Amino acid sequence: MLKIKKPDQTAPTSNSLEALSAIKKKLLGKKLSYHEIFSLMDEVAHETLGPILTTYFVAAGFKEGFSDQELYYLTKAMVNTGAKLHFDGIVADKHSTGGLAGTRTTMILVPIIAAAGFKIPKNSSRAITTPAGTADTMEVLAPVTFSPSQIEKMVAKTGGCIVWGGHLGLAPADDVIIQVETPLSFESFDKVIISIMAKKIASGATHLVLDIPVGLTLKIRHFKDAELISKKFQLLADKFHIKLAVDINQILEPAGHSVGPALEAIDVLKVLEQKSDRPLVLEAKTLRLSGKLLDLCLDSKNKEKISGEDLARQILQSGQALKKMREIIKHQGGDADISIADIEIGKFKYEYKSRKKGSITAFNNKDLTIIAKILGCPSDKKAGIFLERRVDEHVDKNDILCILYSSNKWFLEEAKETLKNIPIYSIE
Repeated sequence: MLKIKKPDQTAPTSNSLEALSAIKKKLLGKKLSYHEIFSLMDEVAHETLGPILTTYFVAAGFKEGFSDQELYYLTKAMVNTGAKLHFDGIVADKHSTGGLAGTRTTMILVPIIAAAGFKIPKNSSRAITTPAGTADTMEVLAPVTFSPSQIEKMVAKTGGCIVWGGHLGLAPADDVIIQVETPLSFESFDKVIISIMAKKIASGATHLVLDIPVGLTLKIRHFKDAELISKKFQLLADKFHIKLAVDINQILEPAGHSVGPALEAIDVLKVLEQKSDRPLVLEAKTLRLSGKLLDLCLDSKNKEKISGEDLARQILQSGQALKKMREIIKHQGGDADISIADIEIGKFKYEYKSRKKGSITAFNNKDLTIIAKILGCPSDKKAGIFLERRVDEHVDKNDILCILYSSNKWFLEEAKETLKNIPIYSIE
């Protein structure tokens, strides 16, 4: 990635003065023009604004939100202050508003879409509010850091890739803002919308499926908020000529069996290899999302009128998706023959058992994330939690609820103690 030379900081530039004025204006609740927003995003992208003023802008946006016009201006400015990927024809993409641990649909969806004959250059984030991002999990199987030209070449060969977007210079202002948000573990709804759409546009996406999970311990807690967010996404999709399908879904617990990079990679391979003990809820959700995206891409060309979900299921069950995933892993520099047995998990483990008899009535995603991060996620890719039990299951006293893994025995001890005060499961 090209490094942008920073201007001399001995005196403020006209851009920095304008950016500062824009922050003050937003803090007062006033609307910003495109010129003001572009100056601000340009300063953020080149890292000349500084972390303190960037934090002020993030805080102002979280408090006041943005008008529809400002959303458009911010997205456009983020795209126009960074690099872009270039592809011909249909370019498929998928994204989730996130906040949900252990639901690694992207790594199953990408090979399904690529195997169906559509380009899907998926650039993903590392963990912000969860124990693992898609990039963290994919990195267990293959390198994820590439230049835009390398990505274009890989997609030309395989049809798809799963890479880390933070290195590409796509919407770079967003990457700087994420660095400010990460320690606080929060994003405003508007910021989520802008971040996702800017990266999709810069990636050249023409067809997009958007996953919006809703749950009491997720980023989006209420369906009314999900509907509002969906409308804003549709507004931007229309502005930038992207065909969009939205999937708003209620979530009570992770769709996969595990959280943490290595354990989630195992979940992915179990689904792709169609193992008998694969996480069926994760598979079902992935097929639904893949189906919606394929329906968009097939559109009028679908002469046989097969549903997108049926086609996705055929590709998965026939082994075409697994074959494509191995091809993607190989071209990203990983071992195409990697198996579940090859993936190492933390050598220190603890079986967390139920203290009483009853039924599991609820699952706390936020507490799960806290425990997983104490164990070392996502920097320790071998750390994580395997979920033995699910919501609505009956348990007896001393039944294993989940298994904690870490590469650090002291982290494991701290997680064990923390679980006493913030239990992941509610049992009644």
